[in-house]
Amino acid sequence: MDEEEDNQHFTLRDIVSYHNTNMFPKLHWNTSRLYLTSQKYIFLFLKKKLKKEDVRLDELNYKFILDFENFLRKHKPNHYQQQIGNNAVMKHIQRLRKMVSLAYRLEWIDKDPFRQFKQRLTPTNREYLGSEELQAIEELKLDSNRLKTVRDLFVFSCYTGVCYTDLMLLTEDNVVMGIDKKYWIITKRQKTHNPVKIPLLKKALDLIELYKEDTRSIINNTLFPRISNQKMNAYLKEIASEAKIKKNLTFHMARHTFATTVTLTNGVPIETISKMLGHRKLTTTQIYAKVLERKVGEDMEILRSKLESPIESNPKKKSNEA
Repeated sequence: MDEEEDNQHFTLRDIVSYHNTNMFPKLHWNTSRLYLTSQKYIFLFLKKKLKKEDVRLDELNYKFILDFENFLRKHKPNHYQQQIGNNAVMKHIQRLRKMVSLAYRLEWIDKDPFRQFKQRLTPTNREYLGSEELQAIEELKLDSNRLKTVRDLFVFSCYTGVCYTDLMLLTEDNVVMGIDKKYWIITKRQKTHNPVKIPLLKKALDLIELYKEDTRSIINNTLFPRISNQKMNAYLKEIASEAKIKKNLTFHMARHTFATTVTLTNGVPIETISKMLGHRKLTTTQIYAKVLERKVGEDMEILRSKLESPIESNPKKKSNEA
C-alpha cells in the first residue's frame, strides 16, 4: 500500500488524538475540558448508534452529522436531569467540526463533510441586575461571613467586569497607577489572553482595601480569598433569596451587570466597555446594547398600555362640574 492510499485510512480517533496532542497546549484548560466532553459524546454515539469503536474520516458525511445531532438532542447525561439544550448541542458539533476541519487542512480527507451544515444557535438572554437589585445586594445585612465574602466578590465584579477565573488570580501586582494618576486593574483574560485595563471605581477600591489584611488573601498572595466557582454560585442563590431577587443569580451575571447597568446605562461608550471586558470583537459587546434596547421596548410597552387604557368616566363628577 503506497502513502497516498494509506492517507485515506485516517480515522476519527486519529484526528482526536492529533488534535489533543497539538492543540491542547494552546488552549485554555477549560476549553480543553469542553473538548474532552464533546469527544466523549462522539465516541458514545459511535458505540451506541453505529455499533463501532471508530470510523474512517472519509466515511464522514452530512448524514453522519445529522445523526450525531439527533443523538445529542435525545441523550440525557447521567449527571443532568434534562436533555442537552440546543446551544450545547451546537457547541459539541462545532468542536467536532473544528477537529474535522483540521483533518481537512492536514489533507487527511479530500472534502469537508460540514460544508452544507448550518449551525442554528438559539439567542440567549444575558440576565443582569438592575440598579435597584444591585443596591439591594450591596446593602443586604448578612450575618454569615461566607455570604459576606461572596457578596463582596460579586459586587467587585459588578463594578469591574472581571470574571470569576480572572478575579481568583488577581494580586497586588495587577493594581497599577494609571496615566490619570488613579488606580487601574491591569491583567490578561485567562480565556483569551486578551489584555484587560479597567479604571477602578471607588466601590471596587474600597473592597480591595477591605480584604488587604484578610488572612485568606495573604495566604494565597491574592487580592481576595479564593472560593470555588461551585460554592460561589451556590452561596449566591442564598444571597438572592435574602435580597428577594427572583433572578437565577450566578457569578457571571456580575459581568453582565457591569456591561449594562453600571456602564452602558450611564453613557459609557460601547467601544470603551469592549476594551474593559477584554473582548476581541466589538460585535461581542454589542449584545449588551441589544439587551438594553429590548428593556427600553418592554418599558415603553408598559407606558403605552397605561396611556392608551380607557379612562373610566365619572358621571357624578361631570354633573358637579356642570
